[in-house]
Amino acid sequence: MTSRCGYVAIIGRPNVGKSTLLNRILGQKLAITSHKAQTTRHAILGIKTSDKGQLLFVDTPGIHERGASALNRYLNRAARAALADVDVVLLVLEALRFTREDELALKAAADSGAAVVVAVNKVDRIADKQALLPYLQALGARHDFAEIVPVSAKRGSQLDVLEDVLLARLPEAEPMFPADQLTDRSERFFAAELLREQLMRRYAQELPYRTTVEIERFEDEGGRYLIHALIWVERESQKAIIIGHGGDALKAAATNARLGMQELFGCPVHLEVWVKVKQSWSSDEAALASLGYGDV
Repeated sequence: MTSRCGYVAIIGRPNVGKSTLLNRILGQKLAITSHKAQTTRHAILGIKTSDKGQLLFVDTPGIHERGASALNRYLNRAARAALADVDVVLLVLEALRFTREDELALKAAADSGAAVVVAVNKVDRIADKQALLPYLQALGARHDFAEIVPVSAKRGSQLDVLEDVLLARLPEAEPMFPADQLTDRSERFFAAELLREQLMRRYAQELPYRTTVEIERFEDEGGRYLIHALIWVERESQKAIIIGHGGDALKAAATNARLGMQELFGCPVHLEVWVKVKQSWSSDEAALASLGYGDV
């Protein structure tokens, strides 16, 4: 059987289900998720190997209109940079919706020059599937898509069809990575992401967007990981909210993050977390670079 291998950039507006889709295809949680937009801040490589070939997925931050801060500009640049030199663009849309940010994502996909496959997500929410037909017809008129595949990332439906469609668009090539490799990101990176996921999920409104996580220490102590993490915020008042009364809020977030790390790493984890203030870090290009948001 001919083997295929190539890169697939996953693109779409914030909160459309890109990371959930990637996790479901991989069969393991790799990208953090929450109900808040812009949870994904970094392009993440997810590797899916089968007997038909190897799909190299690049999960990207959501394309969005909010561009006031340096962080927002970075997220849009990161999403668009991921489209360079990929074999296929997977545009994720939400069934029966097409917003201005969806239009921005479609334009970025079209401008890449690569074949564009659409995953119309969240079809499980639609009771009458006949309602999809006019939407799909209107969508098909917007661009010469390679394929349009209705899916449910949450339920896992039609993902095998989507994988076959994507593989068929990849060049004939041998796998680039070992069959058991899931990503090229380090465990240190995922430790920071799992703690940030708790901040995105637990704190209301704008606070999660004013926080980031830096791993200061990551050591393997003979089968147990020792991890020291810093949560950076922009104001003292935000620090107080993160910590909570008697430290309870921070303790709960750290406990859930530690359990997630143990599940992903497959070993015991000792996690210690501190909260520090770096004023206006999300609006400062130099501060962003020092916290791992490099140039793209």
